[in-house]
Amino acid sequence: MLDRRLERLERELMLVARCSVLTPRERKGCQATDPQTAESEQPTAKRDTGPDPRKETRAESRGDARAEPRTESRTESGTESRGEPGPDPCATTPARLDRSGYLLLSRLDAEGAMSIGQLADALQLDVSTVNRQTGALLRAGLVERIPDPDGGLARKLRVTSQGADRMAAERTCRQTGLSRLLESWTLEDVIRLEDVLTRFNREVERQEGRAWPRETHDAE
Repeated sequence: MLDRRLERLERELMLVARCSVLTPRERKGCQATDPQTAESEQPTAKRDTGPDPRKETRAESRGDARAEPRTESRTESGTESRGEPGPDPCATTPARLDRSGYLLLSRLDAEGAMSIGQLADALQLDVSTVNRQTGALLRAGLVERIPDPDGGLARKLRVTSQGADRMAAERTCRQTGLSRLLESWTLEDVIRLEDVLTRFNREVERQEGRAWPRETHDAE
């Protein structure tokens, strides 16, 4: 039962990021930019990077008493001891999916083959943005273009077997991380969090008029 709860909770956490109140999205005629691009375009503030290691080396070679070798507190395993949580269980998983790729694959998995226009409308993104994001998935072999099964002119995108495997692996990583994060929570607390997130997302979807496809037994 808890596994099923984690699966639903992971999905609702993914969908929270879709809320335009929290995350501006590229829309036709708007100036908003992709969050990753916008971040890279922000002016870089001058940061204090600490003492110049070259100066320290020169000071040490002169026997300068003020130059003291820097030390780090390390555990027996050789890692820094800072009271940080344990290692990410999926840190060694190759080629983790980014947020946009995971969201697109999840939508195609939930609804089936969709055109670029349908995806843009479902996610309230500009067509050029969806073209760029799906282009990366196409090049990676995670989705493929197919003729419209309903006979339409626009070709549609479908998740490949490789894409399904990558999405399943990413979902497992996310759920494993959630399980570790919530390991001290009671089942009642997990249920309460899932219920609140689901209510929030469904209110967003109601106001936008675009519901995320959910399985019927999710209402149980």
